[in-house]
Amino acid sequence: MSQKKCPHCGEWSIWTNNYEDRCEHCGEFLSPVELERKEKFIQEQDRQEKGWMFYINPEDSGFKKFFKKSGNLFYTVFMAIMTFIMWFIAALPG
Repeated sequence: MSQKKCPHCGEWSIWTNNYEDRCEHCGEFLSPVELERKEKFIQEQDRQEKGWMFYINPEDSGFKKFFKKSGNLFYTVFMAIMTFIMWFIAALPG
C-alpha cells in the first residue's frame, strides 16, 4: 500500500492504486481524473457496441435476433476468409 495526497483537502490517505479509492478525511475520490477517464471509456465502448449493425437488443423479436445472429456468423466467416487470403499473399514472397 502507498499513500496519495488528496486533490481536494490536501491530506495524505492510504491508496491501493485503485481509481475508486476515497480520501480518509473528506471522502472524495483520490483519482477523480482516472475515474472520469474510466467512465468515458465505458461510455465509448457501449456506444461502439450498440452502433454495430448486428447488435442484438434484448427487446428484439425472435425473427430479428435470428437475422442479426446470422449476420454476425456470415461476417465472422467472411473476415476469417479474408484474413487467411491476406496472410497467404503476405507469406508467398517469403
